[in-house]
Amino acid sequence: MQFTHIEVLLGLLLVPLLAILYHLGRLGVRKKLKAYASETLHPVLIPDASPFRNALKFYLGLAAFALVIIALAGPRVGSQLKEVEIKGREIIVALDVSNSMLAEDIAPNRLIRAKQSVSRLIDKLDRDKFGLIIFAGDAYTQIPLTTDYSSAKMFLEAISSDAVSKQGTNIAAAIDLALKSFSPAEGDQASGKSRAVIIITDGENHEPGVFEAAERAKEKGVLVHAVGLGNPAGVPIPLYAGSKDFRKDRQGNVVVSKLDDKTLRRITEVTGGIYVHSGASVTGLFTLMEQLDNLEKQEFKTQVFAEYDERFQYFAGLAALLILIDFIIRYKKNTWLNRFRIFE
Repeated sequence: MQFTHIEVLLGLLLVPLLAILYHLGRLGVRKKLKAYASETLHPVLIPDASPFRNALKFYLGLAAFALVIIALAGPRVGSQLKEVEIKGREIIVALDVSNSMLAEDIAPNRLIRAKQSVSRLIDKLDRDKFGLIIFAGDAYTQIPLTTDYSSAKMFLEAISSDAVSKQGTNIAAAIDLALKSFSPAEGDQASGKSRAVIIITDGENHEPGVFEAAERAKEKGVLVHAVGLGNPAGVPIPLYAGSKDFRKDRQGNVVVSKLDDKTLRRITEVTGGIYVHSGASVTGLFTLMEQLDNLEKQEFKTQVFAEYDERFQYFAGLAALLILIDFIIRYKKNTWLNRFRIFE
């Protein structure tokens, strides 16, 4: 058995505590009665009193209390496996996290605004698989393909320019990693235009093989789109987010990052994708988001979901029954039942 809110079970610690307090109270009452009169006289002085009924009602209430706590914890058993087939697209965003993304020509800086835009993209998805790759000099999978959009946005928020130690802009590595991250193509899915890579970058490509990577994407039926951030004329790169000092080369010159429009445009042309230059804003990604609606939705490989059989109602029902019994039983002896001596 599993529990949805297992922390609620901590309330069961009150059960033995209440039992101890109850018995301590009983002992106190007995001592007072003994001080008042001999124990043999108690049935004469209080003939209707029934210690058994008193204890029974307490333990019925205590058991009902424990059952309510268990019910609130959400008990569930087993798991039933259910196969579900869904239709949707597979979209992988390759986000540049190099130091140049800290440039502030797009307030507050390029990386933060790009992350905000990707978050907006996730909000628009419906039954689609989303994945995120971060890259600079190397490329890494940050979020494997998933339909858990809440978790995706949580991991997206944690991304920073420190996530990739090797600096540079290796777009080819990002494309190749994305191609490995898609679900295996089945049937005519490879030509269905249901899978896309969106490259979001502001820098010049520093590694060879980018066009060859685009050709590989074309062969696999994957569309490669690109969003170019920033100013093609170049802007200085802060030492860190919010810094007023800029990065310099070995000769002491301020490093300027220039957007390579031609390379990004050519990459998208190879696969039939779309290139958008955002300039000093991120509206380009919103334009691209509209184009993603044209992607054909393909049937994903059967996914398996675990479904649990809830059991809280049994505990709640039993608790209600005990409360009803407790309500019926009186503290005093019942003269009619007295002859049967049930509660003596």
